[in-house]
Amino acid sequence: MYAAKVLVVDDSPTMRQFIAFALQRLPGLQIDEAGDGVAALKQLSSEKYDLLLTDINMPMMDGLKLVGLIRNDAMYARLPIIVISTEGSEVTRERAISSGANEYITKPLQTARLIEVVRRLLNPETRRG
Repeated sequence: MYAAKVLVVDDSPTMRQFIAFALQRLPGLQIDEAGDGVAALKQLSSEKYDLLLTDINMPMMDGLKLVGLIRNDAMYARLPIIVISTEGSEVTRERAISSGANEYITKPLQTARLIEVVRRLLNPETRRG
């Protein structure tokens, strides 16, 4: 795996820290954080990221709206996106995937699953899309 830039978007500082800590097990990742979808869009406008992880339920702009806006921007159309949420229903999962998310992971977060998905999405040979 190559060095990659990852943006973690969640309104909970504790959850952002937990995800960042888990991702530090993968060497070479640069991890940035945003507290909501609006802040994430600002960061995306000035930085290039290789992967985005986002919560669904956030103030200002929720994760599904963020995913939709990213997918409508040609510059980010192929950016791998993982939605992480407490909402475990199949309907919510389908909404996230149909909005353009590559993967949907439910909380409580299992570190091994997160790392497996991130590793797969950052590997250009196994990336879907």
